[in-house]
Amino acid sequence: MHFTRSTTALTLCASALKANKEKILRMGGRFVLCALGIAMPAIAQAQVTPAKSKKDSVARADSIARADSIALVKQLEKELGAQSADTSGAAAAASQGPRATGGYMNIGFVALTDAGWSTEPDVGAIQVGDHDPHVNGFSIPNVELTLDGAVDPYFKGFSNIVYKLDKNGETGVELEEAYVLTTSLPANLQLKVGQFFAEFGRQNNQHPHAWAFVDEPLVLNRMFGPDGLRSQGLRLSWLLPTSFYTEAMLTVANATGGTASSFRSPDSPEIHGGVIDEQPVQHPSGLLLVPRINTSFDLTETQTVVLGASGAFGPNNSGPSARTQIFGVDGYWKWKPAAAQAGFPFLSLQSEAMWRSYDAAQRIAEADPTVTLPSETLKDRGAYAQVLWGIKPRIVAGLRGEFASGDPGAFQSDVRRDRTRFSPNFTWYPSEFSKFRMQYNFDDRKGIGTDHSLWFQFEFLLGAHAAHKF
Repeated sequence: MHFTRSTTALTLCASALKANKEKILRMGGRFVLCALGIAMPAIAQAQVTPAKSKKDSVARADSIARADSIALVKQLEKELGAQSADTSGAAAAASQGPRATGGYMNIGFVALTDAGWSTEPDVGAIQVGDHDPHVNGFSIPNVELTLDGAVDPYFKGFSNIVYKLDKNGETGVELEEAYVLTTSLPANLQLKVGQFFAEFGRQNNQHPHAWAFVDEPLVLNRMFGPDGLRSQGLRLSWLLPTSFYTEAMLTVANATGGTASSFRSPDSPEIHGGVIDEQPVQHPSGLLLVPRINTSFDLTETQTVVLGASGAFGPNNSGPSARTQIFGVDGYWKWKPAAAQAGFPFLSLQSEAMWRSYDAAQRIAEADPTVTLPSETLKDRGAYAQVLWGIKPRIVAGLRGEFASGDPGAFQSDVRRDRTRFSPNFTWYPSEFSKFRMQYNFDDRKGIGTDHSLWFQFEFLLGAHAAHKF
């Protein structure tokens, strides 16, 4: 009886080993199998009564069962040994360094189409942003291809390639952003390197599809030009060890190019009216510095506040030692009830104020070489405030008021003209991948008059895209 039970047990054990071979391999069952290989004969021997009292057929069955079990154990040990060698080889390869490329890449595509009408025939005179509506009728001011992904364990890569149609329907292409971010620096530090929008205020580094209104605020255009402040350089950020979110940032970048409007831009004569003074970068003082500090905290369980202060300091091209200083403060407040569904309802308020001191050197007038413009400090200022009311899921109403103004200078510049604008709008999101927006603008330009505009905007998104800024 005991002998028969041991034989049956061995047979069942062998069958179980065969049936669960892969599972055992995954679980690192080498040691278990070796132990079974050693223990099974001993168990069988302990259970065996004298062979003389058992039938020869049962003895043969026991021998066959034990032989099959031992053979299976040896086979599994052999396969585990090969698998271990493969794993060791992979570990050795990994020890030589990270893979040359990341494990994923997100691709996104977003397109904006504007349509509408204004009492100003030259729409570009009042819609001065590069991604604003261009003409009465239809405009496609921004079509964006985005790529982002892991480079290796140390960097993430991002790029934005923009396509747009100008007022004549001609296609333009630009590399808007292309940069890497570090992912493993110590002490809560992070480095950004490449071409990117400078972190000045809240909206400058937002892409048009993330705007709450159809057009760029007047004060951003006054300080940074039609396409915002962006350049090639690096940004170092430090997440401070405070009990609430606080981050300090410093950008060091080139002060040249069409996207550095208040500095060494080829379009600077629109500000100072003089012939450009070409100066190569010979010292660190020839670079653009953009410091920023940003903090956020909860007022209550349903209210959050974000506050920030920024600066931008660098040379301008009105003279060899002329410089520009821009200061800005910004704030954001949001209320959202604890019982909100899909983020609705909500109420938010956002505002930014900026000041610019532009040191214009003595210079020859671009329009008339016989005229010399005096050295002077051109001062400009402006602000906007916008409120958004998330009425119910996917329906948002907004209102924005803004102004931009400048002190008189020796050169009468159209881009420094005093302006105010009021803009109510209404946005419907059929889904997170599309939106319809309607916006009315009332514009008042000092010395010119008032204008009325009505704009419609449709947006669609394909693929992945980074989350919008809170």
